[in-house]
Amino acid sequence: MKQFLALGVVVLTTAALAWAGSDTQPKAKGAPQPVVSKAVKGEQCVEPTEYMRRNHMVVLDGHRDKAVIEGIRTKKHSLKECINCHASEKTGSVAAAKDDFCISCHSYASVKIDCFECHSTKPKGSIAMHPLNAETAHLKHKLAASAKTTVSAEEMAGVAQ
Repeated sequence: MKQFLALGVVVLTTAALAWAGSDTQPKAKGAPQPVVSKAVKGEQCVEPTEYMRRNHMVVLDGHRDKAVIEGIRTKKHSLKECINCHASEKTGSVAAAKDDFCISCHSYASVKIDCFECHSTKPKGSIAMHPLNAETAHLKHKLAASAKTTVSAEEMAGVAQ
């Protein structure tokens, strides 16, 4: 009898796990889905869509480190270029409204966006996102990073002068 009961538990557990991974299971109704609008500019993203959905933060962090620490600025993975392509036609921003490109997914995933504490959410011309330049500020960032110390906003503002 115990063997029959154990077999029943195994069968039911296997069936439950198979059903949980199934696409035919009922979906929660009323759960908000992210609104992912197509890029306003450009034909294709710099990387495949599925890759960017899963790895954009790694790509942006890698680009940031190269720009800030090494002073190497490229357009391919820059936040500025992402904003230029993905800013909403309605708001002109990636983070001004709940349906804007970044906010929609980040709200859905309950992930805080900290990019825009320093960077603009709207496309800009060819000017830099901040007045610091690679010859001064990025060297200061590199020195601070290698020394494992922090650099205050006041110090960075002094570097730009």
